Amino acid sequence: MDTDEHEHVIEVTDLRRVYGGGFEAVRGITFSVARGEIFALLGTNGAGKTSTVELLEGLAAPAGGRVRVLGHDPRRERAAVRPRTGVMLQEGGFPAELTVAETVRMWAGCTSGARRGARALELVGLADKHDVRVKQMSGGERRRLDLALALLGEPEVLFLDEPTTGLDAEGRRDTWELVRRLRDDGTTVLLTTHYLEEAEGLADRLAILHEGRIAASGTPAEVTAGRPSRMSFELPEGYLLGDLPPLAALGVLAHESDGGIVRLRTTQPQRTATGVLAWAERAGVELSRLDVRSASLEEAFLSIARERETAA
Repeated sequence: MDTDEHEHVIEVTDLRRVYGGGFEAVRGITFSVARGEIFALLGTNGAGKTSTVELLEGLAAPAGGRVRVLGHDPRRERAAVRPRTGVMLQEGGFPAELTVAETVRMWAGCTSGARRGARALELVGLADKHDVRVKQMSGGERRRLDLALALLGEPEVLFLDEPTTGLDAEGRRDTWELVRRLRDDGTTVLLTTHYLEEAEGLADRLAILHEGRIAASGTPAEVTAGRPSRMSFELPEGYLLGDLPPLAALGVLAHESDGGIVRLRTTQPQRTATGVLAWAERAGVELSRLDVRSASLEEAFLSIARERETAA
């Protein structure tokens, strides 16, 4: 099947994975990933993220459903898929005594159409580490080496399982920028991450897994849509929460106050903010520590987890 005729390079339909003893880790999920898109799989520990990615990589056979990568079954037609994909696992497994350059040469010997190792190391910021032994590298440097090896074959599809675990803030942002450049050059990226800020900033679309099922999916904006926004401020001395206009009339769903700090939850942030600021103007007071922000992906994620637990 020629994937040039198809928009999606990853297609998953009613996918299931069952482990020994009958534990169903993936319970009938369906999603697709378009060419040149960054797609994030999110979920708490045990939600089924890694189990799903391993099926996409062809490392295991599904118990049910269908998966296609670049138009092929990644397990049965591995020879057609593997040379066109790059995989970064949660953990490497490099021989500790080899240098970085030796590790790259070894891996390149097993990679179809491998790019120059020096270029791959340059991409991930390890150009000056050629002669360093793997055992001497920090955890973050080993993660970057993992990524360099995944990029050796200039893959059309790149699987990244927790790619920035162990990286410091600068390394994480450098990796984000590299992933964006790869996407802009046409690479399709599927990643799992525990960092919700990472998913919100990187992903074109995402799916949140909970207990093996997709609880929400769409763009980050679509997933957070409808979740309450937040407004907070400090009341001037001598004023109480009850001095504000009726909060329900301002679209406030919930509120709390602590030591003069007022926190409001609203699905109508403009209406709420306008009402509060108009009151402050009329009262001739200034609201310090004023903050208004839309719902974050983290809030949506935690809300979905709570909702599912309550339903259970």
